[in-house]
Amino acid sequence: MQKTLTIIKPDAVARCYAGEILAQMEKNGLVIKALKMLKLSREQACEFYIVHHKRPFYDDLTDYMSSGPVIAAVLEGDNAIDKVRSLLGATDPNEAEAGTLRAQFGQNRQENAIHASDSPESADFEIPFIFSQLELSNYEKIFSN
Repeated sequence: MQKTLTIIKPDAVARCYAGEILAQMEKNGLVIKALKMLKLSREQACEFYIVHHKRPFYDDLTDYMSSGPVIAAVLEGDNAIDKVRSLLGATDPNEAEAGTLRAQFGQNRQENAIHASDSPESADFEIPFIFSQLELSNYEKIFSN
């Protein structure tokens, strides 16, 4: 079983699509292991998206991701990262295949409804960035001392 992080972005939260997005994830065999709503500060968004810090869209992305509440979820399933990426569709909703989450709920390249880890390494960084050990209910690691 593999875990991945998804973040329902401010545009989709504001338009009340979070439940539909999560339901489609579950219908496709993914299990929600942790879930919360939060508002990233600008500094947190900058740190979270540090991998993009040299890209021209970095400032707009971090401003946007800190502009309103988001809903973060850890999803688990067989090949969860690839499965979620397939469910999302292309970054630009106008290029996303019909039926994908971004085609259904995205507005444009930035307001594309959902972020998801793109690799195991990204998931290893992103999950503990958003969720504490306690929130992940990983009691074996917490109480192993």
